[in-house]
Amino acid sequence: MIKNSKILSILNTDGSETLGVVTSRGVIDVRAVANKMKIDAPLTLDQLLQEGNTAGFDSVVAHADQSGVAYLNEANITFGRLFKNPGKIICVGLNYRGHADEVGMARPHVPPLFNKYNNSLAAHQCVLKIPPPEVSHKLDYETELLIVVGKKMRNVSEADALSYVAGYCNANDFSSRDIQLELPSGQWMIGKTLDQYAPIGPYFVTADLVGDPNNLQLQTFVNGEMRQNSNTADFIHNTQKMLSYISTYWALEPGDIIFTGTPQGVIAGMPKDKQVWLKKGDKVVSRIEKLGDLEFTLG
Repeated sequence: MIKNSKILSILNTDGSETLGVVTSRGVIDVRAVANKMKIDAPLTLDQLLQEGNTAGFDSVVAHADQSGVAYLNEANITFGRLFKNPGKIICVGLNYRGHADEVGMARPHVPPLFNKYNNSLAAHQCVLKIPPPEVSHKLDYETELLIVVGKKMRNVSEADALSYVAGYCNANDFSSRDIQLELPSGQWMIGKTLDQYAPIGPYFVTADLVGDPNNLQLQTFVNGEMRQNSNTADFIHNTQKMLSYISTYWALEPGDIIFTGTPQGVIAGMPKDKQVWLKKGDKVVSRIEKLGDLEFTLG
């Protein structure tokens, strides 16, 4: 698996979304270096994870100086989607003690699972186009750690689970609470899977650089006001437990991604008279230690 890397996605002027590697000198444009040096390298994170051509990727990084291709200034980059076609997008619900307590629900004995689809994937600094109010108006944020699978895993023990992780991302499980909780029988999947309801970024950071995923600070800001402030140490089911549990039901494949739940502080957990739902023009910032600030604006 890939090591010692912080990766972003570049939205190019031709509409393609290709890899950039963050270094102390600037961002390496993987496609430009690969073309210049005639290196067979993966050009997207999906390709890198699913096809496993780490040698080509490493060769691009090693030859960046020699290529003569200019390093990019991250401030000038338009970000693309880190993931476009993961095999599975699995989500764990109700996974922080504080969040379960604030919404008045029992802490689950096993990780509750649901899913998102590829239509929900969105980029750092995107404008998230909210649905018309007749479809949904109770819009809510959920900052979440995203696990990225690096090796095929099936029936893996908790003791071995972390060795299958390629890395982690900052993500937001954006939610329509009226669809999720108020339609007959509740519609969790619909309420979580409208277009752009899964912003991810700005980086994919390899597992070796992140260290312990069960001790990372998470925060959410709306228009500069802090709304969530917690730590993955408050997980009900830690990273190892989630991975082991999921792998008893499906084979997880390289490039699969897993949302791990959100801490307390969501709008849905507030008293009814204090609930002010997100609206067009609001700016949401999800911050996770070692993974950067994921930003998006509602449009």
